Amino acid sequence: MRVIVSVGGSVLAPDLDSKRVEAYADCVETLRSAGHEIGLVVGGGRVAREYIETGRDLGGNEMALDQLGIGVTRLNARLLIAALGDAAAPTPPESYETAAAALRRTEIPVMGGMVPGQTTDAVGAALAETVDAELLVYATSVSGVYSDDPEKSADATRYEELATTDLVDIIGGIELSAGSNAPVDILAAKIIQRSETRTIVLDGTDPDAVRRAIDAGEHDGTEIVP
Repeated sequence: MRVIVSVGGSVLAPDLDSKRVEAYADCVETLRSAGHEIGLVVGGGRVAREYIETGRDLGGNEMALDQLGIGVTRLNARLLIAALGDAAAPTPPESYETAAAALRRTEIPVMGGMVPGQTTDAVGAALAETVDAELLVYATSVSGVYSDDPEKSADATRYEELATTDLVDIIGGIELSAGSNAPVDILAAKIIQRSETRTIVLDGTDPDAVRRAIDAGEHDGTEIVP
């Protein structure tokens, strides 16, 4: 099965712990050995937010701040590339075509951010559409898609399954609230809807949860279906 895994920076490298990065690399290599084609996208996490906040304090405009964040995502991607060794493409692809070419060479592409104004959520969805992935997995710090921001609403409930059209409506509603945390952003949700890519949003703190979701179809997150 061809799978794209989007790993949040706060999940992969919250404290720049090499053992956590190695654990994710081991998970990916296990999946690859089982016959799956894997492409990866890595977020920026806490470190990216700290750079952006510092840049904003220094008077940087939003385009410049986005570039700071993109730089951090690519550094995180390079950490995972280092852990994967020869199994990975040697540098983070900076286009979807380059990532697709790496997959055709049986290498694992590890992407970071692409352009200002676009999060790695959207990069993961766009890469999945580009390579006709059968599954897209978001390994996040939350356990799925909720009816509301679970950090702000005690009544928020987790969906076990959603249609792609419903995902757009729910994410749009959460994002309208300033400062709310949606598990994926609205652009990613719209790309998923357009491409009709089967998607799972789960808590990826333990990389084995990602392995089980892909290899055995078992997970405690939210499955998004066409």
